Amino acid sequence: MHEGTQSKQRVLVVGCGGLGGIVAASLLEHSGELVDVTGLTRNRAVTHAIQERGFVLRGVDGLRTVRGRAVNELAPDTAPFDWIVLSTQPTQVEDAARNVVPFLAPHGAMVCLQNGLCEDRVAAIAGPERVFGAVVAWGGSMVEPGVYDRTAAGGFTLGRIDGKADDRLMKLAMLLEPIGPVSTTTNLAGARWSKLAINCAISTLGTLGGKPLGSLMLHRFVRRLGLEIITEAVAVARAEKVRLEKVAGTLDIDWIALTEAERQVSGSPGLVAKHGMLLAVGARYRRLRSSMLAAIERGQPPAVDFLNGEVTVRGHKLGISTPFNREACNMVHAIAAGKMKSGIAALEEFARRVPDLEPR
Repeated sequence: MHEGTQSKQRVLVVGCGGLGGIVAASLLEHSGELVDVTGLTRNRAVTHAIQERGFVLRGVDGLRTVRGRAVNELAPDTAPFDWIVLSTQPTQVEDAARNVVPFLAPHGAMVCLQNGLCEDRVAAIAGPERVFGAVVAWGGSMVEPGVYDRTAAGGFTLGRIDGKADDRLMKLAMLLEPIGPVSTTTNLAGARWSKLAINCAISTLGTLGGKPLGSLMLHRFVRRLGLEIITEAVAVARAEKVRLEKVAGTLDIDWIALTEAERQVSGSPGLVAKHGMLLAVGARYRRLRSSMLAAIERGQPPAVDFLNGEVTVRGHKLGISTPFNREACNMVHAIAAGKMKSGIAALEEFARRVPDLEPR
């Protein structure tokens, strides 16, 4: 990588919200002697907090502080980075990539942590051979500027958008391993689409419901909404000839998608099993709060167009009906515009708006 094997790997983490802050702090905490990490954020309060006291981490290991560096902009003479980790919201990823691509080393790579299908967008800016995808299977939030709470365990699945093998993937895997288990795939599209399908459900329902995932998934009608949203996403992925991968190696999105028979009934052995799976997801990520809702609360545009909107647009092109994803998209925008409030009543309204599905 940059300037030979003896120098520290230079890492730029763009976006110091929940995921980005935890990534930067974890790299410094566990690999500080091997990496030179800089955090880049537009949020001056976050920059000030990190510069004053470092990254503050909360979690099962207790409260700890990791000294680090964060800036609001890069000086023109900044040395190139071996890795540029893009951890902004999807709505900001293209602008972020354009701003930092001049600082990417010739043999370096940008790493997309975003949910959705952002690699193609970034590849148009940096070149496909300089873009990796990292499907994130853990959760985190920034509870106040510079203070981070890891809300769920998990790791990463890494790959190139063209599915090719790449020696740099193993170097990236070693870099990220202290944060969580890392696997590589030659089917990044399958991993991305599976994560997209689950996020169209849990992130968007979390935005509408306004509560952590665990409490929302206790409601049967919310689980049914999630199953319908996932089913539409899977139908679009299948039409695009994507071979879906299991999420975190265990959650089979292809199986979770409702069959036509299951969509016509309120109960069956298959439905019981699928509801049980979503209950398990809710239990595992019970403290997970939607990052999209947090973005709305900060006055930022929601990323729903990169999630449910992506399914709706692609479904329309393929002639596939996606009423649940379309209505979810509309309602999230209504919340962002202040026309509706998050809460269980919003989810009940969602269920009423889509034909043949009433809260129960």
